[in-house]
Amino acid sequence: MKARSLHPFIFMRNEFVQAFRDNQAAFGLQLHHETIEKLADYYEMIIEANPLLHLVAPSSPGEFATRHILESLTLLEFLHDKASLADVGAGAGLPSVPCLIARKDITAILIESKEKKANFLENVVERCELRSRVQIFNRQFSEVESPNVEFVTCRALDKFIESLPRLLKWGYRRRFLLFGGNSMREALKSKGIRFNEKLMPLSKQRFLYEF
Repeated sequence: MKARSLHPFIFMRNEFVQAFRDNQAAFGLQLHHETIEKLADYYEMIIEANPLLHLVAPSSPGEFATRHILESLTLLEFLHDKASLADVGAGAGLPSVPCLIARKDITAILIESKEKKANFLENVVERCELRSRVQIFNRQFSEVESPNVEFVTCRALDKFIESLPRLLKWGYRRRFLLFGGNSMREALKSKGIRFNEKLMPLSKQRFLYEF
């Protein structure tokens, strides 16, 4: 118990890595050891900052590996070589940062309105060596000129459903990859949007909507 109290992140990191390895096949992934270790570095950064910044809801290392990291990586099957995306309401960097770590050809714009979270993202970009492929905007997405990217993604935007009409207008002519539940489906249907949906592995109610 004493060793665990002295090195809490070591135990959490090991549990995260084991859960990632145990579950990545269910997500159609087989990532290299070095990539998994880099994702574990990113996980440590989040759990270290989370008590102050409230980046994600509290979860076990195993749940974090599956629900946050592996689910974020489901974007990869939709992103062609050298794809560019905008992550709106990026928060902790989900889903974009795991994809940037896993694929060195991807570029991204991260939009986060809260200054402390934007500063956290700046730190992540530096420590994960992503600076050459990432721009960060500390603004509301509606205050950022519609970027020259191919994809728009969003996982945890405040008042997501209420913001959806503005987001769709802002990202007009881009492909959308939006994470959500049943309420997202109904919101898209109400606007006459035709979409494809992918149920997240190991989940019964979380989806990725593509249109």
